[in-house]
Amino acid sequence: MEDYTVTVATGTSEYSGTNNYIFLTLVGEKGESERTLLDNPGLDFCRGAADKYKVTSPSPLGSLLLVRLEKQRYWVEDNWFCRYVTVEHLGGDTVVFPCYRWLIGNVNVEIRQGKAKTLRDESIAQLLAHRRTELQERQKIYRWQTWAPGVPRCIDAKTEADLPQDSRFENEKRSDFEHSLQYALLELSLKKLVIMFGKSWSDLDDFKHIFWKLRSPIAEYCMEHWKEDWFFGYQCLNGSNPRMIQRCNKLPENFPVTSDMVQRSMAPRTNMEKELKEGNIYLLDYAILDGIPTNTIKDKPQYIAAPLCLLYQHPDNGLIPIAIQLEQTPGLNTPIFLPRDPPLAWLLAKIWVRHAEFQVFQVLSHLLRTHLVIEVFCVATLRQLPAVHPIYKLLAPHLRYTLEINTRGRSQLISADGIFKRVVSTGGDGVLILAQREFKMLTYRSLQPYNDFSDRGVSQLPDYFYREHSLMLWEAIHSFVSGMVSLYYQSDHDVTEDTELQAWIGDITQKGMAELPSFGLPNKLSTREELSNLLAVVIFTSTVQHAATNNGQVLALPHLMFDWCSWVPNTPCTMRQPPPTEKSAATMEMIMASLPDVSQSCLQMAITWHLGRAQPDAIPLGRYTEEHFTEAQAVELISGFRTELEKIEANILSQNDGLELQYLFLLPSRIENSITI
Repeated sequence: MEDYTVTVATGTSEYSGTNNYIFLTLVGEKGESERTLLDNPGLDFCRGAADKYKVTSPSPLGSLLLVRLEKQRYWVEDNWFCRYVTVEHLGGDTVVFPCYRWLIGNVNVEIRQGKAKTLRDESIAQLLAHRRTELQERQKIYRWQTWAPGVPRCIDAKTEADLPQDSRFENEKRSDFEHSLQYALLELSLKKLVIMFGKSWSDLDDFKHIFWKLRSPIAEYCMEHWKEDWFFGYQCLNGSNPRMIQRCNKLPENFPVTSDMVQRSMAPRTNMEKELKEGNIYLLDYAILDGIPTNTIKDKPQYIAAPLCLLYQHPDNGLIPIAIQLEQTPGLNTPIFLPRDPPLAWLLAKIWVRHAEFQVFQVLSHLLRTHLVIEVFCVATLRQLPAVHPIYKLLAPHLRYTLEINTRGRSQLISADGIFKRVVSTGGDGVLILAQREFKMLTYRSLQPYNDFSDRGVSQLPDYFYREHSLMLWEAIHSFVSGMVSLYYQSDHDVTEDTELQAWIGDITQKGMAELPSFGLPNKLSTREELSNLLAVVIFTSTVQHAATNNGQVLALPHLMFDWCSWVPNTPCTMRQPPPTEKSAATMEMIMASLPDVSQSCLQMAITWHLGRAQPDAIPLGRYTEEHFTEAQAVELISGFRTELEKIEANILSQNDGLELQYLFLLPSRIENSITI
């Protein structure tokens, strides 16, 4: 008889344990062990436990191939989450079999040992068959669906309840997500404000009423400085949508700003033409909003604009706005607003730009360019890569919770009766049309930060902390990923011959991105460099880029979305009056009648807090709580990645030391390892 010591680890989240029967069988090259009921004195498979058992075999098993786990119901069904199984034989090496999945119902599951293997590394027929069976089963569970034409395809699930348990929130996360909004609304004392619902504020200071408890230092700083031009410019660089700004080499034909108009904003002994040549003029162009259908809230029409905003990098005052046109077509009814105009006219023009910013960053920079894009990679990974594949092991931690948060977003946030419909000016048909417009223009190149900054002409723009920190993190991610790729692919030929990998990229381009042939991602991966770059894009987008536009972070503060949007006049979710057609029309009464009313403002503040708050089970970038890789070289690369992130953390903290307004949103410790909110 051959004796094996087996350790079975149960998950650490609530309700991970089970009182059902668990059987285990070891499968080796030379046969199978006895089917063993795992039953120690006392309680087995408690939450967070690692229980040891003795498993015997009538003869030597040879090299272990699989561990077969069987769960059978005892009285009542009790799901079980298995983290891993380890097996030790006669004092030899311990073999780790990662699992990290739920066992639901009366079920048999076979798991592989932790060493990552591509298809070319497999020679045993039983393991080859196991790969095929695993993918066949997954492809039945994870199916593509066209949620709407003209946007990335998604998982086939109408609500989160349709998702497999392995793609669902853990119980702590689910409870927090479902109760946090109610908490926010309570904190805002909506019961006390109920008599004011549907009414406007009477003065800008009235917005302070909803700053009672839900606040942050940056949100308070925003409240104090939001009217100032330098602060407007700062947000273009380091606010909630820092990738909108572009260098202006030549004024757009539909934006007839003259040198005389902006001369007062220029530094001494210069003019606009000279500054254009020297690369100090920048542009925000919201043409994508032109003609987007607007929402109707409580039977009242809402409004949007499609502004153009010219900015100047002043040698003393930093980046400042110098001209704003609120529509794309110039004319008598489309004045160009200037800093020298009456203060309320200039303030109202900036509010309209910030309102356009809300629509673009929420729907395009955040929803489309991070959530929906990453969902394509998530579905393809689950459908085409077995758990033993190194690329699956690499990506799995960065795809955690993405399917559920996206499914909830489609059913609760941007649906016909969702939150956007209740409070956002593009809610309803506008959200989808806006996303469709952006998707037509989306390119793989624009998801790569060096290319993005270069193409926008902002590589030398000073005080662009988002750019500086993004590039540091991109370099660390790309280096880490390249090391992993080199470890498992010895040559470019290994990449081209990996049929599972090629099926993965094919699923992405021909299924997930099927309606975007101009995306720019090839249907086949030919080199290790191509693969490394793509994997870096996936990890960067699901971590750094998402944090830059949302940042539901590990620590309580700061929350990027909440910081910039909770002071409602700074980034209003909707506007209740049309854009002014003449400067003299801008009065305080008009501003207050245009900004969100009490109900809309409270809901905006509650939603931005809800979507930007700290998560109860957040995992920071580079922390891999599920140990999919077990071989020493891979573990060493992960350790090196974490060391590099610690250096970046120290560097960012050093850069921010002494700054009145700190940019800490891309501290690695405050970036989640996946899109979870």
